[in-house]
Amino acid sequence: MATHKLLLLPGDGIGPEVMAEVVKVADWMGQEGIASFESETGLVGGAAYDAHGQAISGSDMKLAMDCDAVIFGAVGGPKWDAVPYDMRPEAGLLRLRKDLALFANLRPAICYPALADDSSLKRDIVEGLDIMIVRELTGGVYFGEPKEIIDLGNGQKRGIDTQVYDTYEIERIGRVAFELARKRGNKVTSSEKRNVMKSGVLWHEVITALHKREFADVKLDHMLADALGMQLVRWPKQFDVIVTDNLFGDMLSDVASMLTGSLGMLPSASLGEADPITGKRRAMYEPVHGSAPDIAGKGIANPIAMIASFGMALRYSFNLGDAADMVDKAIANVLDSGLRTADIKGASTSFVSTVEMGDAILAALRALKT
Repeated sequence: MATHKLLLLPGDGIGPEVMAEVVKVADWMGQEGIASFESETGLVGGAAYDAHGQAISGSDMKLAMDCDAVIFGAVGGPKWDAVPYDMRPEAGLLRLRKDLALFANLRPAICYPALADDSSLKRDIVEGLDIMIVRELTGGVYFGEPKEIIDLGNGQKRGIDTQVYDTYEIERIGRVAFELARKRGNKVTSSEKRNVMKSGVLWHEVITALHKREFADVKLDHMLADALGMQLVRWPKQFDVIVTDNLFGDMLSDVASMLTGSLGMLPSASLGEADPITGKRRAMYEPVHGSAPDIAGKGIANPIAMIASFGMALRYSFNLGDAADMVDKAIANVLDSGLRTADIKGASTSFVSTVEMGDAILAALRALKT
């Protein structure tokens, strides 16, 4: 059995709490002979700034470059609001994405039947929802240059962020989306703002040409990003795979998150280019929910998104689809049993802790294994 090298970066806030539940799952899989994992733990975000004066150290970046997958918790919090911009906790996350060339961010939005009533929308609109948002992650306005604030004098300043995309960046993220769609509902919706942005015009042209050239068997729709945001809360089940740029992907995936009942339910995967020889990709897996500093240390964080992110690692990095399916099924079974953490308890006055939810998912995995 191959041994897979993991780098665990718990980070800040609730990151360490939810990461501990992933470690339980990984250890159990090793004990059961399902998969073998070897892990090291590093610092990122505010924790790294406190220790090293930077959001991630060079030594931990080397570990990230050398591992098979990074399992990432969360970064940030008010404690570090005053640190220099280039050293803010989020800079560690951006450096990981950039240096590992993790250009494809996969964010599934799945509404478990047991949580359909916890969504902000009616049950019939979200029950059975299964969307995959494919967000370009290393280009666009977050990384474009120039990026600066200029002092114009007379008390006036100008903030500049530059939206830049090249053909190859759009093609490679489009290819990921089309290939995923072929394994799902065979439909891609590409989203941009070509009515007001030149980068959107190019995006539309490149995706259209790629579709015609390589993926004509997949249904392709185009939708302006603002219209797509509206449609996500009107009738989200019309979508299968959504592909979009860095900025719009950031916003639209957060909109989609609330369709599922809670940010604490959403995992994500960030993938690099496939090695032409081995087919392996550099990859990082993280929950969408952030560091949630208001509940950090209280033991009430929802670990499901973190565990589901590890499930995505099983699927996309280690080719362990059966194990990933088992993780997904275990989560669904626990939710069907009625167990809830604080963020998904709805009108109930009772809920379980982070550790109790992790233990319940582990027990469900054991039951499925037998």
